[in-house]
Amino acid sequence: MEFSQSTLLSLEELYRRNLMNTLTGYKNGNLIGTQDENGNTNLAVFNSVFHIGAKPPHIGFVLRPTTVARHTYDNIRAVGYYTINHIHTEMTAAAHQTSAKYPKEESEFEKCGFTPHFSTNFGFAPYVKESRIKIGLKFAEEIYIKTNDVWIIVGEVQEIIIDENFIRKDGFIDLQKAGTAVVSGLDAYYEATEIARYAFARPNQEVSSV
Repeated sequence: MEFSQSTLLSLEELYRRNLMNTLTGYKNGNLIGTQDENGNTNLAVFNSVFHIGAKPPHIGFVLRPTTVARHTYDNIRAVGYYTINHIHTEMTAAAHQTSAKYPKEESEFEKCGFTPHFSTNFGFAPYVKESRIKIGLKFAEEIYIKTNDVWIIVGEVQEIIIDENFIRKDGFIDLQKAGTAVVSGLDAYYEATEIARYAFARPNQEVSSV
């Protein structure tokens, strides 16, 4: 099959949305935890979290248009802090349920069976206690993407909570060992299996495994 741009734009909306959301391949699935000025907690699933840099340590995610209520965005802008929590294979159904449109006064933590956790050094936003890889972030900046009316939210990493058994000697995190799930589209969850890890590539040298 071949799709021209005009063909894509003429496709039925749900078909086009599914096609474009799975076109780029597997993505990471994360739960973003926030709270408002009054301490009301919020939790939402995102499949658009991405690495920006290691020094300083920055992570970004894509936020859909704010023409409708976006509790995650409102809380981040009001408080300035949030958490990113890995979704593990046994958490996928409950994590997916956080995408339901709950009223602002109802916490997805309670409604979806997750436990809010505040660490000693990062009490600004709730972690998901059940997640085995947790990241605390401070809002750094937002970048507006005019062509799609979306925002990139950039956060500076303030804290990482992770079991040392998931980190290899060189700092590489073994996501398979941690049981982190991956996502395709908006509603399909998969287990990830490592195929190989390769050494740094150099010209005219054979690829070798680490």
